[in-house]
Amino acid sequence: MSPRRSERLSAIESLVCRDVGRGTQKLIEATRGELAAAAESLARARSVGLITGFYVPRGETPAAETDGPVGAGLLAMALEACGMRTRIATDAPCIGVVRAAAPGIEVDEVADIAGAVRAWQGAGVDCALAIERCGKSVDGKPRNMRGADVSQWTLPLDDLFTGGPWTKLAVGDGGNEIGMGKLAPSLIGATVPNGEAIASVTGCDHLVVAGVSNWGAYGLMAGLAVLRPEWRDRILPFLSAERDLAVTKAVVAAGAVDGVTAKREPTVDGFGADVHGPLIERLRQIACEDAAL
Repeated sequence: MSPRRSERLSAIESLVCRDVGRGTQKLIEATRGELAAAAESLARARSVGLITGFYVPRGETPAAETDGPVGAGLLAMALEACGMRTRIATDAPCIGVVRAAAPGIEVDEVADIAGAVRAWQGAGVDCALAIERCGKSVDGKPRNMRGADVSQWTLPLDDLFTGGPWTKLAVGDGGNEIGMGKLAPSLIGATVPNGEAIASVTGCDHLVVAGVSNWGAYGLMAGLAVLRPEWRDRILPFLSAERDLAVTKAVVAAGAVDGVTAKREPTVDGFGADVHGPLIERLRQIACEDAAL
């Protein structure tokens, strides 16, 4: 890889992988370079299975959160535009929100995990990517950032993620998501509030610790545009502030809530379009830098 391409990938990672107040800086530092490695794996894939959907069982209207489905949906549509076979798996509590985020993408409502593994194998999935999906903690139960057991609303899709020979990539932002088991539980425990209780034990090959998990998805899109310039014009329509806001509004209309505020509003982790939009536009600039030369 050329030095300039490496610099651009590092700039993408620095933009999307930064602590936004969760105390995750040490987790981010422990995974430096992983966004580039994950993007390289995606660039080699032929068929990608994504997993997303994080249920928020509080607030006036319990529902799936906006973080995860929006990024997964936009990334899946970009991958399809680049010629990859793409599908998304989630469970019943999150299915409506995930479908709203990914029009035109095959979305599997998983009830039988063994059957889902067989379906992915039959579809030739060679890369699995979990984005903001609560994973099993040390006692086998998925726990939210408050340490509450959410197994009543959370199918253990960890078993789909680890159930096949595919390359395993993951994006998370708190320590309790599928893939975070790549890090030592003691590191998460010492870094994140309630870390010892919530730390996911499900690992992966490459882990992106983002400030907001949707940002990790957008960073992968920008990384793919850097690694595969011939794909850039197919990716950019999905890597835009306008598209991000439109999909966020669509999932809210389908019932999604902000995972931090638990309010049904077009924000993600407490941040509105005034925060997400400029970040996405900067990613687009980095993705297009070589075209300006």
